[in-house]
Amino acid sequence: MGHIKLHTAVPGPKGQVVLERRKNALAAGLAKATEVVVESAKGAIIKDVDGNEFIDFAGGIGMINVGHAPKSIVNAVKKQMDQYIHTCNIVTTIEPYVDLAELLNEVVPGDFPKKTILANSGAEAVENAVNIARYATNRSGVLVFEGAYHGRTLLTMSMTSKYGLFKKGYNSFASDLYRIAAPDTYRIPKGMKEVDYEEYYLSRLDHAMVSQVDPSALAAIVIEPVSGEGGFMPIPKPFLQKLRDICDKNGIVLIFDEIQCGMGRTGKLFASMHYGIVPDMTITAKSLGAGMPISAVVGRADLMDKPHLGAIGGTYGGSPVACVAAIEAVKMLINPEFQAHSEKIGEIMRKRHEAWKKKFSIVGDARGLGPMRLIEFVKDKETKEPDADITLAIIKEVVANGVICLRAGLFSNGIRFLPPLVITPSQLNEGLDVIEKVIEKYSK
Repeated sequence: MGHIKLHTAVPGPKGQVVLERRKNALAAGLAKATEVVVESAKGAIIKDVDGNEFIDFAGGIGMINVGHAPKSIVNAVKKQMDQYIHTCNIVTTIEPYVDLAELLNEVVPGDFPKKTILANSGAEAVENAVNIARYATNRSGVLVFEGAYHGRTLLTMSMTSKYGLFKKGYNSFASDLYRIAAPDTYRIPKGMKEVDYEEYYLSRLDHAMVSQVDPSALAAIVIEPVSGEGGFMPIPKPFLQKLRDICDKNGIVLIFDEIQCGMGRTGKLFASMHYGIVPDMTITAKSLGAGMPISAVVGRADLMDKPHLGAIGGTYGGSPVACVAAIEAVKMLINPEFQAHSEKIGEIMRKRHEAWKKKFSIVGDARGLGPMRLIEFVKDKETKEPDADITLAIIKEVVANGVICLRAGLFSNGIRFLPPLVITPSQLNEGLDVIEKVIEKYSK
């Protein structure tokens, strides 16, 4: 028997009732990518309120790398809640906060003393990182990149690209932000070699340091080593190295936003480990907490110690319940057997996706790093014109056939693959078979 079990249409009768309640109770602008109403979830399988069972390829947008409800994490959370739920780290010292900080200081890349601050969300961690960088450098400028997603607060929405989906209608944004293009290795101009394309973008960085902002005004450069919402585009190593060199030369803080690409998502604990380039600060969230709301900024101790006493913190940041979940998640993620399994999963996806790219005219690109992968749909492989409509139609039919997946990309024309890294090869291939059949249908 397969892992997908469908007893009703999606949504079924019970799901329709809950969705109607949602429509009447929740703000209309709150995104809803699928019609699945969850009853329970375990490993890589989600069960809805009508008894349908789905293979999860979305992983809570990269939040569930260790799988749904691992026993060690559930037990740690239950034990902590029996002791106490929260007393606020500003009021008391909470040992799980210290335990997690010590663990992160050890495993985050960087051969230098590190310190950590914990928060509740990725956006909050980005805000903390930028604020600390501004405080430490006594500068205000921040350089960000096209295609980036950093959050939905005022500052992080201002830092985020993709205007129509995330920023339209909100009017004023934060100041002292500078945005330039990052290399898109899929859309290299026709006739240009990849090495020449990379050299061009390196020269554009130098140009931006004159035309956009002087380096002496920059507090930080913030970049995702592998873009998330931007389309799972691994940034070329020479580009990241150039950023590192610019920061070293000009006293700028280099910040890697690893909220989606970190915590084992690319087969290593952090994507920066693939490059051998170490930022001054690493931001992590999503799968850090295995579903619990927690995020972290881990950085050079000399930078993290700059703000005055009381300048950083928050009521809920470093909840002990979330901390114990994160500790168990990190232990799972750094296990060599877990990482080997992740690499195997990534390789299965890579081979299947590359085959789709060759087989189907509508699959323009297949890319990613490790088990963080995406396929991009186009109207024409020569022009590479994005096809967001067919992407949405394929996703709807895939979900109706038992596989949960999501769009991504600057043009909303890609399917992102973020399955829990505990997914079995059997589950993975069954889900990929469903998607392949739907793509084949729309390719005719």
